[in-house]
Amino acid sequence: VGDGSFLNQLHHLIGPCIVLALVSTAVWSRYMRSSMLDVVNQDYIRTARAKGVPERQILLRHALRNALLPMITITGLHVPTLLSGALVTETVFTWPGMGRLFLDSIGYRDYPVVMGILMFTAVLVLLGSLLADLLYGVADPRVSRSG
Repeated sequence: VGDGSFLNQLHHLIGPCIVLALVSTAVWSRYMRSSMLDVVNQDYIRTARAKGVPERQILLRHALRNALLPMITITGLHVPTLLSGALVTETVFTWPGMGRLFLDSIGYRDYPVVMGILMFTAVLVLLGSLLADLLYGVADPRVSRSG
């Protein structure tokens, strides 16, 4: 029980934020590792090493930039999951949220609420995909804006 102050609310956000961040970080770090391993073994990286380009520059400028493309896709697809309801986090910390509302609405056969949440999630998927497409243009200059 708290006094409702900002610091008290911030104190109660620590646990759920850590849970959501650790799950996302674990998934993203695994994808980033495999993407970097694929890129580091490419011919242009070997060529840059043979030319004497410093390893730090090879990793940051060449390898990381190309390894980020799959990560942009994963991030764009993960946005709806973060915003539309983290069911496990809501259940563990007994927070009312969209995930619990969705499951409760299915149980009570409240179809308008179920459809509303599904439509909201669909819009988030579209926005996440749009965001990923826009970030492709920033990360990879070869991606053209005109057809």
